[in-house]
Amino acid sequence: MRENIIEALQEIWTHKMRSFLTMLGVIIGIASIIAIVSTIKGTNDQIMENLVGKGNNNVEIKLMQGTAEFEFDGYSGMPQGVSLISDEQKERIRNIRHVVDASFFYSRIYAEFITHGQLRLDDARVYGIDDHFLNTYGYVVYKGRHFIESDRTNYRKVVMLDTAAAEILFNGRDPIGETIEIKSEPFVVVGLFEAKQDFIPDIKTLDDYQIYEESTYGTVLLPDACWPIVYNFDEPQNAYVRAESTEYMSAVGREAQNIMRESITKAAGSHTNYQAADMTEEAKSQQQLSNSTNSLLIWVASIALLVGGIGVMNIMLVSVTERTREIGLKRSLGAKRMRILAQFLTESAVLTLLGGIFGIIFGIILAGIISRITDTPVGISIPAIVVSVVFSVVIGVVFGLIPSIKASRLSPIEALRRE
Repeated sequence: MRENIIEALQEIWTHKMRSFLTMLGVIIGIASIIAIVSTIKGTNDQIMENLVGKGNNNVEIKLMQGTAEFEFDGYSGMPQGVSLISDEQKERIRNIRHVVDASFFYSRIYAEFITHGQLRLDDARVYGIDDHFLNTYGYVVYKGRHFIESDRTNYRKVVMLDTAAAEILFNGRDPIGETIEIKSEPFVVVGLFEAKQDFIPDIKTLDDYQIYEESTYGTVLLPDACWPIVYNFDEPQNAYVRAESTEYMSAVGREAQNIMRESITKAAGSHTNYQAADMTEEAKSQQQLSNSTNSLLIWVASIALLVGGIGVMNIMLVSVTERTREIGLKRSLGAKRMRILAQFLTESAVLTLLGGIFGIIFGIILAGIISRITDTPVGISIPAIVVSVVFSVVIGVVFGLIPSIKASRLSPIEALRRE
């Protein structure tokens, strides 16, 4: 085998230009496939990173009415047939396998009547939170302080603001210690919070923007014990459950959802229930759409590989014709047919292997160029590289088989007589 490989490399080097042109189809095909697969992987990784848990493996469990989130009218309190989540249920959810933390909170989306003097915060998100909220959701306090136990036990009217809410209500001034009003009730700002810096979403489309739009409207946090001061006394809570990793999100969400559903009775009706937002499924559906679009490009690129394989077979047939006397000499000296067959098969495989390696290099370079031009994320796929190398060798073996068989079947006498 070693002798065959050395002889194949010598033959390729002897006919450098012809060998390069023969490899060109394989190089173009492999390079195209590597570039496309890298783009697909990069896009899919970005979809999963952006969409699933907003980078922190969170699953949100909401009280749903049909396909829409349950809307509170501000007067009726708890919906019929829905009772409060008990402390025992909360503890069971936090003890679910692969759960890092869980938070239970009240919320108002697009809340109004939040003011500071003449400045007004419209369409804000207001959350009544427990001690686990910031850690679960991936927020950190960067100025001031978090809520403390005495804030809850003494029902202190305190709030924390995100950067957007602070900017709208205070125009760049330091809000710590200042007072804002929520539905005419005064609340003192004790802290400012923001998302952890270890996750920065890549926002390039309107859909990406809508996922993270809450940061532009502003978010206000107050202790859950103070929620009834401005909203209802009895309201069902939603939950954020943080899984160890993305792969556990669906299972964790389903189990937490089932525990929370124990608080729902038949009186609530079949359309009212707690539902985990399975972002992994949404991410997978978007990935499938991306894959189906790009799979067509892979098939087109594969045509180049087919053309390259035909080119290899053509050149190998020419090589057999050129080296007829060499084959005859070897056969007359006792070389068996399998030795001749192995020699030409090895040469064909080495030729396409080199084409595959060059194709991988050019494919990675091409993926980088595509990423820069289109601003598309790229992820180099190691399995795709390994498959490409193996596939290029297979092409050499398959398309080199006919010329190799032809060479091995040459009669020594006829081969030596041929000019």
